[in-house]
Amino acid sequence: MTRMNTAQDAHTARFASLAPLAAVAIWTGNTLVTKAAVGVIAPASITLYRWALAFLVLTPFVARQAWQHRAIIRERWHQLALLGCLASAAYQGLAYEAAKTTSAVNMSVIVAMMPLFSALLARLATDDALSLRQGLGALLSAAGIVYLITHGRPSELLSGGVHLGDALMLAAVISNAGYGVLLRRWAIPLGTWTQLYVQIGFGTLVVLPFWLCSDISPLTRANALLVLYAALPASIGAPFFWMTGMRRLGPVRTALYMNLLPVMVAACAWLWLGEQLHGYHLLGGAAALAGVMLGSRPGRAAPASPPPHDRHASSHGPAPAPRPADPGSPATAPARPAP
Repeated sequence: MTRMNTAQDAHTARFASLAPLAAVAIWTGNTLVTKAAVGVIAPASITLYRWALAFLVLTPFVARQAWQHRAIIRERWHQLALLGCLASAAYQGLAYEAAKTTSAVNMSVIVAMMPLFSALLARLATDDALSLRQGLGALLSAAGIVYLITHGRPSELLSGGVHLGDALMLAAVISNAGYGVLLRRWAIPLGTWTQLYVQIGFGTLVVLPFWLCSDISPLTRANALLVLYAALPASIGAPFFWMTGMRRLGPVRTALYMNLLPVMVAACAWLWLGEQLHGYHLLGGAAALAGVMLGSRPGRAAPASPPPHDRHASSHGPAPAPRPADPGSPATAPARPAP
């Protein structure tokens, strides 16, 4: 019996270490899908189709729990709607728009900075001063991103020579980082999958008017597989694997896997999309990721002040942690559609 338990524990530990790797691999594919969607399907169309399909797939499994918790959903609907807007609509919509004018490699490096952005926004939200390590990490990452998006010529910032896609991707990542901060702050007492389901529903409703006002792309053979990948593995599978890693390994160890995203995307983009790798990718990406690792490392524990009382909070709610996309972001909270 002891030998069986030991073998089972080893199997569980192995799965826990592979789970976040699987999530990052799926998000790598989704970054390529986002880039491949350019010219094949309009950003508003793939965003709507993706979340509508994910909502329909989850409905048989989660709708009953959502109905059972309808009182909480009714009371906190405005918070759930804003979370769905930030994660499903803003983050994904901006990412698909950004892909028109930036490379998959640039997108992946910017997405990998999400844990650091989350930490910085969390500090601002709580009026806490930045630690020296976080400040240095933010400066190093900022320098790396500037070097990356200016193709190794930072002076271009003065002449406005930055691609619109890079700016949109930065806005998307900041939007998703804000999502993670609000998710922790509000602590809505819903299970992870129930909250994800409701947020996807609200996000789909937010995207709907943009879809109606845009050039609507019908589903075709050329874009159907892109929509399916974004809706199923990226929106449902990746969050499951990421949450498994969070529970088994903890948020700090799990977040480190995000540093593999730019490496995996660069290799796959070179292989399948024909993107060329340059010295500024290596130098800028390395500096940005080094800043993330420096700024995200836990410092010496400080005495924690009790959180402000929230009569709606519950110890049974989702436990957010640094996290994608998809593009749903991966390192801000488990209850989030993937990047």
